Amino acid sequence: MTVTESPFTIDNLPYGVISTPEKPTPRCATALEEDAIDLSALERDGYFKSIPGFEGEVFSMPTLNTFASLPKETHVQTRAALLDLLSDNDIRKAYAIPLSKVQNHLPMETKNFSDFYCSLEHTRNCSELFSLKPPPSWFVIPSVYNGRQSSLRISGTPIRRPWGVTIDPNRPNDPPAFRPSSRFDFELEMGVYLSHPLPPGEILDINNAKDHIFGLVILNDWSARDIQSFEMAPLGPFHSKGSGTSISPWIIPIEALEGSLCHARPQDPAPLRHLAWKGEEDEATFDIELTARVIRKGKSYTVTETNLKELYWTPFQQITHLCSAGEGLSTGDIFGTGTITSDRTNDQGEQIGVACLLERGLERNILSEASKDGLQFLEDGDEVVMEGWCVNHLTGGKFGFGECRAMILPALAEGSWE
Repeated sequence: MTVTESPFTIDNLPYGVISTPEKPTPRCATALEEDAIDLSALERDGYFKSIPGFEGEVFSMPTLNTFASLPKETHVQTRAALLDLLSDNDIRKAYAIPLSKVQNHLPMETKNFSDFYCSLEHTRNCSELFSLKPPPSWFVIPSVYNGRQSSLRISGTPIRRPWGVTIDPNRPNDPPAFRPSSRFDFELEMGVYLSHPLPPGEILDINNAKDHIFGLVILNDWSARDIQSFEMAPLGPFHSKGSGTSISPWIIPIEALEGSLCHARPQDPAPLRHLAWKGEEDEATFDIELTARVIRKGKSYTVTETNLKELYWTPFQQITHLCSAGEGLSTGDIFGTGTITSDRTNDQGEQIGVACLLERGLERNILSEASKDGLQFLEDGDEVVMEGWCVNHLTGGKFGFGECRAMILPALAEGSWE
């Protein structure tokens, strides 16, 4: 990757947690072009001492929670300081570590993970596959379930094919059995990390939603469709989503994304008062282009091209709904936006916007090259690579999220746990 192709431009300056062989203790960093910039070293040398909140250790902590919990103004001042510091080549070189030499870690300590179901196209496609209709409540509130925090994995961590209870699709009259999933899938989403907490019992005003968002990552909500179809009723997914949730390692801060805000799609019926966006119409959601590729036996298939702005329910509405019953918000928690399927088509009229393999089961959604080569669900050894890019409309600068990638490992051998 050349410097001009790097997602980590000066318009970006994401936050992450790294370690190195020479210094294995995890600490906070930012990424700039081909380097990680050691924020803990900058902090140690006093570069942030004039910023409120840096009286104690902040970037020397093994997660970003301490920094994320600081007031919004501190985040703004820190970003301004970094823009100034990193324009000095001598300072930059003194604190730079090649990205190729760092190990990334989960960037935040997370207590709660929730996942939404908020693409109208994804909901309609899935409903059609199972001869259902979207429930009326879907158009009134953002549909969501509580996931498992323990499923979070940093990009590059392999995902093992899960075991679960399924019905053999070729022998539907046989009794259910405990077996490895044969219909393993990805879901292209974005993850939203939370910053400032909200005490339990309080309700978030959507006008303040942005102040509680630390930043965004790419999120792959791995899904075992055969396990899911058996366990789904009546309480929703469990083991089918528990084998892994991969995230890209660098959190793009909300301050960097200000220039990528845009109009949201129309909603019918109009949202209830507490979910109605009250800010500027062209700042209601984010314009972020997303792709997903499957690499099988050395061949790469682009199976999804979509955009976060195509979601029916926006991230601001999602976070507002997340705590609307008084659950509160915790620093470091993350929610998935839900599968970001759009109705985008390519030059051949194929629906390239579908953001998982399950939806390709609809005849109109099949992509010819991948279908010809037998790409239906994920096989052992397949690698899924997701990327996201956006443009700062204020500066014209293009930047990205880096990759969210993982390879599928075979299921554990039968009886190996006995």
